[in-house]
Amino acid sequence: MKIVIVGGHLSPALAIIDALPEGVDVRFIGRKTAVEGDQSTSLEYREITSRNISFFPLTTARVQRSLSRHTFPSIIRLPIGMYQAVEYLRREKPDVVLSFGGYLSVPVGFAAKILGIPLVIHEQTFHVGLANKVLSSFASRICISWESSKKYFPQSKTVLTGNPMRKFEMKNFPYVFSTSDEKLPLVYITGGSTGSHVINVLVEESIKDLLTSSRVIHQTGDTKEFGDYDKLNNFRKNLTEKEKGRYIIEKFIKPDTTGIIMKNADLVVSRAGMNTITELLYFETPALLIPLQTGQKNEQILNAKFFASLDVGENLFQKGSSGKNFYMLLTRMLSELSRYQKGFEKAHKLIIEDAAKQVIAQMFYVVKKKTS
Repeated sequence: MKIVIVGGHLSPALAIIDALPEGVDVRFIGRKTAVEGDQSTSLEYREITSRNISFFPLTTARVQRSLSRHTFPSIIRLPIGMYQAVEYLRREKPDVVLSFGGYLSVPVGFAAKILGIPLVIHEQTFHVGLANKVLSSFASRICISWESSKKYFPQSKTVLTGNPMRKFEMKNFPYVFSTSDEKLPLVYITGGSTGSHVINVLVEESIKDLLTSSRVIHQTGDTKEFGDYDKLNNFRKNLTEKEKGRYIIEKFIKPDTTGIIMKNADLVVSRAGMNTITELLYFETPALLIPLQTGQKNEQILNAKFFASLDVGENLFQKGSSGKNFYMLLTRMLSELSRYQKGFEKAHKLIIEDAAKQVIAQMFYVVKKKTS
């Protein structure tokens, strides 16, 4: 069987790839660059090609919620993306297309419809993303992560599978700190695969204070617009030797490594994407979530509030935030870790651990149904 996976949401895509049975041929359509208008290579391109999977870059329009210098160039890329999607699928002739939502999935979903290829879509959120709402009318199967999103889709073809999680390497911890610091709490700060300038600024404003009582692993991303990695790496060079020994900074952290870091961390600072929420619940790691405030239907804000409602973490909203209140909130959370761990006794039960296998089963079902 040959499948085409449409990227945009890398974590569940990697989970599916890792769980596929031998003999399944995979192709991947995704973003070659990390951010619109930035030429930094995307994490998904590096991860997919490192697995020797054919990667097809898609040039298409994304929804612009405010006017910017990228608006017009984005609009004129829509027909290009549609043409590319049809050509990719026509040439590769997959048995099924699996899409995880996002703007990339729209032209590929329509191309699958035009060419008569079964389409399986997966919704990670509590509600429904715009792309999946558009594609749901002709998708062969709709996989959802949470019971709450079932009402947004046709019931006859909607299945609760859970949100697929990656296989994480749980061997040796990849970083070494001074043995004299081993009892200090470990804080893992990440802005996701593209990084977060907002989070990076908060870290820059507070890192010297944070390092007085914590060890920090900080993933910055590599967008050229802000140059956060270079700025913070230069900042690190001016720290004392003791502070340097407690502060590890990386542009990227490989997806198969983040699991062992998240499991060993006492506290995570992150955006509030649904894949991050799922992994935090699985590893039972408390988190301070700083949601994107420009997402569709306030998706990340809803995610962050849900996470906090389980009493396993806190929220910090971008507007009005500063390095000072960021540091104070982290300090308070580190003093209350036992309270958050009690919250996980119930919260962990929300995770469907074999979600990847369930999504794969739905793909095999639609392929068998078409050929029978």
